[in-house]
Amino acid sequence: MATRSHPEEGHLDPNKPHALEGITVIDFTRVLAGPTCTRMLADAGARVIKVERPKTGDDTRAMGPFADDGTSEYYRFANLGKESIALDLKDPGDLALVRSMIARADVVVENFRPGVMEKLGLSPAALVEELPRLIVCSISGFGQYGPLHRDAAYDTVIQAISGIMDATGWPDGPPTRVGTSISDIAAGIFGYCGIVTALVARERTGKGTTVDVAMLDSTFALLEHGLMDALGPRVRPTRLGNRHPFMYPFDTFQCSDRPLAICVGNDHLFGALSAALGLPDLPKDPRFATNMARSDHHEPLKTALEAALQMDTAATWRSRLEAAGVPVSMVLNVDDTRNLEQIRIRGMVKNVGGYDVPGTPLKFGAYNSVGTTIPSPTLDDRGAALRAEFAPRK
Repeated sequence: MATRSHPEEGHLDPNKPHALEGITVIDFTRVLAGPTCTRMLADAGARVIKVERPKTGDDTRAMGPFADDGTSEYYRFANLGKESIALDLKDPGDLALVRSMIARADVVVENFRPGVMEKLGLSPAALVEELPRLIVCSISGFGQYGPLHRDAAYDTVIQAISGIMDATGWPDGPPTRVGTSISDIAAGIFGYCGIVTALVARERTGKGTTVDVAMLDSTFALLEHGLMDALGPRVRPTRLGNRHPFMYPFDTFQCSDRPLAICVGNDHLFGALSAALGLPDLPKDPRFATNMARSDHHEPLKTALEAALQMDTAATWRSRLEAAGVPVSMVLNVDDTRNLEQIRIRGMVKNVGGYDVPGTPLKFGAYNSVGTTIPSPTLDDRGAALRAEFAPRK
């Protein structure tokens, strides 16, 4: 009888085929939202040809932090696995080359401000009409239509308008930016989802399509707790710090040295937590007998729990609570997280071209889950070869 191998024995096999092998992507994106999308396509095995401005290239080439060789880590992270060609889209010859590239591609991704592609003579809708199997994904701050669609946007602007900034922070503190470019990254991920969905549909119908992804839409869609209040009972949400709005204890709690995150989602777990903390009578208190009651009385419950937790260190309590089956974690800095065995064994940090970079979170059974092992390109690194390959046919 054959034994079933553990997933970790195969998911980092670099010899497995990639899921998107044979797909060609023309990438007009820059900075983060669009490049995140196309980097995911490259990780899945697509050929991604990045079109950059002559001389300067993507804005992030000049953004820190910088590696020892002077190259931008910002650019490196978002552009692994791509080929670079420097083209002036206002130059008739370069534009003709771009059209030739698009005609032989499966996917175009762009994150210009709405209207720019039309001015260049590359309207997404017109391209799909001309090339019926083509998929053109446009990623922008506010989408391709609506009263704000031509407004400029960066991640912090979208965090501010979407509601996520107002939802983040402590009740008595100011609205706070999420500690990563969540709006850019969410739009990039939704762009990838839209493109892959369109590729599957094309296999079934033979039809390409435009895909319109907005950073605002993408961030708004992440706000499930606030939207439950605002769209359901029409309650105006407020900041809660680290506390969950509908379950308790589901928060960070101070131990003698540092905080722990403890998440109790039902009465059974609350009983296990109370016993592990040496507080077996807590579930008998009517204020804490049910999840709803605990949520309503979260302040006195937190006081009771922290009184016990502050008798020992976070590491000690983590071990005890894990043994009791209670979901718990230390609060780590990302510099600590990157060294976790869990991160290492799942390939979430990999070395490409001599530099450590994030791995892909998509783990396939049958396909390559290592992602690209090709370094981010130098500006116009494939310019001559690509000009020869895609020279317009006369």
